[in-house]
Amino acid sequence: MTKRSTEQLRIDVQAIWRAGVAAVDSERLVRENVRVKGGLLQICDHSVSLRDVRKIVVVGAGKAGRGMALGLEQALGEKVAQEKQLAGWVNAPADCVSGERRIHLHPGRPAGRNEPTAEGVLGARRILQMVSSLEANDLCIALVSGGGSALLPAPAEGISLADKQAVTRWLSAAGANIEELNLVRQNLSQIKGGGLARACNAGTLITLIISDVLGDPLDMIASGPTVLTEPRPLAARDILDRFGAASEPAILPIRHWLDARAASVASENEHLNAPPPVNRHFVIGNNAVAVDAAGLEAEKRGYSHAMTSAGRSEGAAENVGRHLAEMAITMLQQPGPDCLISGGEPTVKLAPVEQRGDGGRNQQLVLAALEELQNKRGAAALQGVALLSGGTDGEDGPTNAAGAFIDQASAKESRRRNLSPASYLERNDAYHFFEPLETLLLTGPTHTNVCDLRVLLVDRVETERRE
Repeated sequence: MTKRSTEQLRIDVQAIWRAGVAAVDSERLVRENVRVKGGLLQICDHSVSLRDVRKIVVVGAGKAGRGMALGLEQALGEKVAQEKQLAGWVNAPADCVSGERRIHLHPGRPAGRNEPTAEGVLGARRILQMVSSLEANDLCIALVSGGGSALLPAPAEGISLADKQAVTRWLSAAGANIEELNLVRQNLSQIKGGGLARACNAGTLITLIISDVLGDPLDMIASGPTVLTEPRPLAARDILDRFGAASEPAILPIRHWLDARAASVASENEHLNAPPPVNRHFVIGNNAVAVDAAGLEAEKRGYSHAMTSAGRSEGAAENVGRHLAEMAITMLQQPGPDCLISGGEPTVKLAPVEQRGDGGRNQQLVLAALEELQNKRGAAALQGVALLSGGTDGEDGPTNAAGAFIDQASAKESRRRNLSPASYLERNDAYHFFEPLETLLLTGPTHTNVCDLRVLLVDRVETERRE
């Protein structure tokens, strides 16, 4: 049995997490799945005869937009790009728009502000114009990734950008999961729920997807702009009601609009444009890929690991963190894996604005785990333990951190500073708990997004030696 110091656990927990994120690098994923061979363009298991293509147009949105666009240009090559008049428009966060060439990268929102903006509306309208101008012998490639819902706002008639911002903020603060949030978004949009596909006049539309929704439901990833979805205004209204729409004056007009739309859905469906004759979707990266790669790195570093990737939303981040704390105690006490790698996406119900601090679901999760370990193990809380949780996109809430990590050294420093996890948890201020400990996970934009990745390491020998 190998003894690992606190310093080694800290190095390993970060290296294992970063290996998982590297495996879902968006530029590489696209290059691996798009090839020009002879006169054929091979996209995953679909082949297109380039001789039959007049023009290639690329559109899309998401946090992985820059990497996907650059990867596609590299895969197509300059010869095909020139011959097929390659052009495009992809909405991405403002800190992810450098390095563009033929495919224009448009700043659809400021960095760290994951909500619809006027810049995003401008980009969404431009995308709709581009795809509607295509012809039957054109190829349209859509690049879709997590964060695309906020980056691709096209409010339905009768809905304003302010309405969409209000409902996004309200549902997020109330703890709605991504499926609930995106279903509402679909029903308030011209472009989501297949709206982009219906506007596209190309003969072939192929969508490459990097999934940030657990289980990879195509209609939920970026709210499914190229996935034909029946309007469900009453289901969207019911979600608003579940989270207390009647008590929110800013949300009530949206609720009433959904009621009115429900009465006209049947007649609207009769007049919807048909999608392109060929409309294919390929998921090229997801949470399971990141978890598997992290597992390989753990194995290289001598750990016996267990892995799990959640298939659905996990519930409160605090509960997930407490569960991981319990797993750490079990792993320390019993033979078996000394590394647990998990992927998922929990939720956080935010404190009132006047009390709220800074943080994100990953920071909240790690802080809840620390509190649980301190309650169960006292001063030995993190002895032989290291835990990291981070968003694979490099963002965790409205902060510059991807997440946070804890180990024995940081737990000791938190006690020396008299930092109380409970008070920081209560006001969603985990950022300012971890900042002085220097255990925030700072990566900058990763140009990918496949939910969250967590790594838990234990060292039984170190624990036994100190006990």
